[in-house]
Amino acid sequence: MKQTLEVLNVKCSGCASTLIKSLKDEFGEVEVNLEVMPRQITLNVEDDKKEVLKQKLRSLGYPLTTDELSGLEKATTTAKSFVSCAIGKFNS
Repeated sequence: MKQTLEVLNVKCSGCASTLIKSLKDEFGEVEVNLEVMPRQITLNVEDDKKEVLKQKLRSLGYPLTTDELSGLEKATTTAKSFVSCAIGKFNS
């Protein structure tokens, strides 16, 4: 089912590129809306795969806005997002 979800730490096209490339194998086409805050991703995800998506987003540094993160987890995902962004810019 196609869903639009809000994610944190997405800043630019490098971030969008990382999300699209990292999620496409498992979730197909991924759209990243950089025109809104918080940023939104739209993709096909069934309810039973939502936890997998949530963990994948966290591992990339782009947690869902609904994730409850501790201070350390917030700092960790922010740091990961800088690396993911740089990789996305390099691979574009």
